[in-house]
Amino acid sequence: MAPPPAHRAYKRPAISDQQRRRDLALQAQSSRRADAQARARSLANSLLSPSSQTDTTAQSEGEGDDHGEPTVADVATAASKLRGSEARRWFARQIMLPEWMADAPPHLATDWHVFARPAGKRCLVVSSNGITISRVRNGSILHRFPSALPNGSKRDISGPASSYSILDCIFHEPDETYYIIDMICWRGYSLYDCTAEFRFFWVNSKLTETTAGYPPSTYHRYRFSAVPVYECTLEGLHAAYSGSTPYVKDGLLFYNKHAHYQAGITPLALVWKDEACSQYVIDTDSKGQVPTEQHVVLELQEDGKLTTSDDPPIVFGSLDNEFIQKSNLRPGNLLRFAVRDERVKLVDGKMEISELQFVGRPNRARAFADSHSKALFQYAARNAPLRIEDLVVSIQSNNMEVESTDVRKLGGGHGHDCSEPTLLAFAPCPRPAAAAASADEGGSLHLHLHLHLHLYGMEWN
Repeated sequence: MAPPPAHRAYKRPAISDQQRRRDLALQAQSSRRADAQARARSLANSLLSPSSQTDTTAQSEGEGDDHGEPTVADVATAASKLRGSEARRWFARQIMLPEWMADAPPHLATDWHVFARPAGKRCLVVSSNGITISRVRNGSILHRFPSALPNGSKRDISGPASSYSILDCIFHEPDETYYIIDMICWRGYSLYDCTAEFRFFWVNSKLTETTAGYPPSTYHRYRFSAVPVYECTLEGLHAAYSGSTPYVKDGLLFYNKHAHYQAGITPLALVWKDEACSQYVIDTDSKGQVPTEQHVVLELQEDGKLTTSDDPPIVFGSLDNEFIQKSNLRPGNLLRFAVRDERVKLVDGKMEISELQFVGRPNRARAFADSHSKALFQYAARNAPLRIEDLVVSIQSNNMEVESTDVRKLGGGHGHDCSEPTLLAFAPCPRPAAAAASADEGGSLHLHLHLHLHLYGMEWN
């Protein structure tokens, strides 16, 4: 494996494959007005239903997830039918999963939020009827406990006992805290069709109405905490990337401000990481070691094709019937393959793999095949990674475009000389998204940030 270059020159493409999908996703959500209340109610019932427990089956060899957008009819009937692999498949479709960032989106500073992703177990948490239950992505119960969330314990039932709240969280084991990264429902009010900007605002404002953020107690087993979310300006990116957090970081999450809560993989949420903000940038093998060659996990289909978890799935290769029978494989199995760099070709932002080398089966707890964007990110991480400098330059170029437009609107003036290296010094406090969405424009803290942008690199002091 060739060592990655010290820095690759950042050049924004005219329009990338990932950007095309972002545009389509925004258009699609405006025309997709499902019965959000019914979806939230059915999801809450399914999360709470004893019949949907998959603790004993979730660790068996999992089937892949198609990550399709569930219809109202699917959600309405799911609670009474969840069993085994069907339960894993259904639950996997309920969480909004980010794509891996292949390129820096345009208008990062104006259209996106950013926050440091906590390391831990992604889960959905529902509180209702005096109990709180958390389930990981394959549907198995992580915890059943009393909490200070609305109707989350027998001691604190307010309003109708059946009123429910659903939070999208990451459980951080070192401090036994549920870090809230999104909100699906609060006291029976669905937020599926609300923008990310509004949902982040509600997470902060509604959590303060409870004692869920207090230290654990008899009727409040685990603490809940909202993750600080920033507007993706230069200051906000610096705060998320370099700022201290009470949890271990595992990369950065970027959310489009206008994105609704879309179940399954969406290009309107992006994950990015490097060695400075994540312990694991390149995937490891079953022994925790970084393999010499890139590995990819794919799902075996009925016709022998090997596909990703995208919707629609992307075919990376196929197996012949003789190999399938000798290896005792069946449709739905997840299989691990090695990919040599010289067998990969990038065409219009998509990976084409001419040869896959079978390695074996992944961890039995694994529930999903890799997405195309993850495979592409892993390939880039080994060869020409998207770096923090690229994100900074992208934001800076957006700012210059806005300034240039403003100058033209004013009827003239001298624009910024882009031929010289730029030195910027900031002293404002990067406001979390919740503060930006509220009427409070105050702020007593100031972050002294000296950001040096050079022609071929940068330093953050």
